[in-house]
Amino acid sequence: MRSDAPALTEKLAAMQPAQVPFTHWMLDSVLEPEACEALLEWEPGEDARAGDVGGRRETRNKFRVFVDPATRARDTRLDRMAHLFDSEKARSVFRDVCGAELDDSALRLELCLDTDGFWLEPHTDIGAKRLTLLISLSTNDKNGAWGTDLMSPEGESITRASGAFNSGVLFIPSDKTWHGFVKRPIEGTRRTLIVNFVDPAWRAVHELAFGPRAVAAPSA
Repeated sequence: MRSDAPALTEKLAAMQPAQVPFTHWMLDSVLEPEACEALLEWEPGEDARAGDVGGRRETRNKFRVFVDPATRARDTRLDRMAHLFDSEKARSVFRDVCGAELDDSALRLELCLDTDGFWLEPHTDIGAKRLTLLISLSTNDKNGAWGTDLMSPEGESITRASGAFNSGVLFIPSDKTWHGFVKRPIEGTRRTLIVNFVDPAWRAVHELAFGPRAVAAPSA
């Protein structure tokens, strides 16, 4: 029988997080093979590929791509992936193991295709984001050098996540979770899936996998 939650939930429950430079979990074999295949096959067009973005993905907002309802409708593999991340079992592990507050949060899945010249300035993801998971999906033989940099507030790379295929780094955004991507050569395409849970303040609802999260009102 296939699981009703992503495989990473069992790994999270059995591991201790690293604490330097902030609390985070380094994971491998994050996604099911079918989801990896779908994300590798997905070619949203050259406009979705980003070189130098000035250190901020927001500079190319109109070209960003998401696992939204239309994407889920045309690929059952991505639909299953989204449902696994959004499952109550996954949410409970993210809450109980990682300390994420997700009751009213909605799932956001972004596919990023970065090319040479790309870099990201140090940032924390605080605000509307309640959980961040960055999954590396690059197949280039140099992908081990393309992981996300976990940084000091001054932008020094303290730890670099593995860029190995289907590895990931997860953290709960806070004023300490400085991260980015120090500019370095990218031969080909750096492919990443960004998994976020975002709170009701998130205004770009078209980016959400299932739309805003509906929370039942407390009983009288």
